[in-house]
Amino acid sequence: MFISAVVPLFNEVASLRELFARLAAAAAPLGEWEVIFVDDGSTDGSWKEVQSLVAENPGRARGLRLRRNFGKAAALTAGFRAAGGDIIFTLDADLQDDPKEMPRFIGKMDEGYDLVSGWKRIRHDPIDKTLPSRFFNAFVCALSGLKLHDFNCGYKAYRREVVENLPLYGELHRFIPVFAHAEGFRVAELPVEHHPRQFGKSKYGFERFVKGFLDLLSVAAMTKFGRRPGHLFGGLGVIVGAVGFLTLLALWVN
Repeated sequence: MFISAVVPLFNEVASLRELFARLAAAAAPLGEWEVIFVDDGSTDGSWKEVQSLVAENPGRARGLRLRRNFGKAAALTAGFRAAGGDIIFTLDADLQDDPKEMPRFIGKMDEGYDLVSGWKRIRHDPIDKTLPSRFFNAFVCALSGLKLHDFNCGYKAYRREVVENLPLYGELHRFIPVFAHAEGFRVAELPVEHHPRQFGKSKYGFERFVKGFLDLLSVAAMTKFGRRPGHLFGGLGVIVGAVGFLTLLALWVN
């Protein structure tokens, strides 16, 4: 088995060396492995740290650098293209995801699943991050038909053929399980331990949830209505038309 761990990062210099050590300890017993750090335009010295890790660990640590901050979807896409593994893990660089969970992911994949998504059942994040996330996940479940608790968890394991069929751009990385499910891949969820953030600060604010709901419309059009777009836009037209008709009727009656 050849395992690739893709780690997108933005200004996480303080955690990279510790993360690599934990990944090495977890991956070494599983077979061949590599860690691909994708620096998404960091300004804090993260790229210099990545270069040091690559020089110290030839063949194990690899580094990619984007010219500016393009976003997580672009960083993941670059990492997926460079990854050579049969099984590809993604996890965040802030040490909140624990590499020791990797054997559990592989065990779940051995049950016949193509993508295993982490579920931060107990989250060490502030309520202004966790509460909107719950509403978002419930809405995605209802629209996609895929029953997961935590669509946006960055800790995932994929078979290679899954990442080769993901249409990632913009902010669509949040919907990776939805795309995989729509393509017929088997998707499962695995509760994982979530650690408090030790270094840096969260890169996400409330605006990402607004963008997420707008992106959800795009995802619906690409998955559920990809071959029948008239059903999506026609349905919206019927609803708007019905509201307008009832409003005019009420005005006419009065």
